[in-house]
Amino acid sequence: MIHRLDRLAALGEAALSRLKPGSQRSAVDFTTTLALRWVGGEDGCLTAIGNPDLPSAEDLLGIDRQLAILERNTRQFVEGLPSNNVLLWGERGTGKSTAVRSLLSQFGNRGLRLVEVQKEQLFALRSIVEALRDQPWRFILYCDDLSFDEHEIDYRELKALLEGSLEAPPENVRLYATSNRRHLMPERLLENTDEEEIHPEERVAEKLSLSDRFGISLGFYPFDQATYLQIVSHLAKRRNIAISTAEFERRALHWAGSRGARSGRVARQFVDDLAGQLALEADDSGKKA
Repeated sequence: MIHRLDRLAALGEAALSRLKPGSQRSAVDFTTTLALRWVGGEDGCLTAIGNPDLPSAEDLLGIDRQLAILERNTRQFVEGLPSNNVLLWGERGTGKSTAVRSLLSQFGNRGLRLVEVQKEQLFALRSIVEALRDQPWRFILYCDDLSFDEHEIDYRELKALLEGSLEAPPENVRLYATSNRRHLMPERLLENTDEEEIHPEERVAEKLSLSDRFGISLGFYPFDQATYLQIVSHLAKRRNIAISTAEFERRALHWAGSRGARSGRVARQFVDDLAGQLALEADDSGKKA
């Protein structure tokens, strides 16, 4: 493992030496930097994320099947084997983004790097890819909450990166995107067609063709009550929260009901709130004593 990292570092230094004059001021030390973001547009640059949030896959419950597929595909990518771009879609707060970020904890020491790209920067994909193409590291372009409305055209750059361009995509770059929409477009745009069109089905096919270019599509669904309570209990144990099970579950279900959702995000927010409340109560009791 150490030999592999040393070799990657040496190759990275060689790649940096080939950068055109003036561009090294935006170069990043990939040896020590796991997470990055693209800043600016086509003339932008990569910058390191100083304090990345790297969750553990052990804290992701209720999505075992999705995690297994995501981790397997990422392992194939890191090991230089055939792999796919991935679309993670579905209910908000169910662990899509956390699942992607957790990959760095598992594969960061094997050469994986995560590059955050905003939807508004998709027009600069060619520049982003060119900045990574000659590097020896393995890069996942991470685009969170991706979706398009009817009149947006940035998705064409995305389609070209995934498939459909004469230029082959780089072997060391994959795209992992999350979205609340299965096909990245509002359903009404897929259903409504112009009555004057001779072949309206072609317009629908054009919209669907974007999501079809992701080789792996993983759906994330609302949690049932049992799974939600399992997640809450797991997080509470990590925080050493001591409270009766009945009272704990009552509060957890009330919290979920007030937000109209049972998800990992809601569970975490509940545990954060409860931990803070109990700490304040303990502090107040100590002052009175």
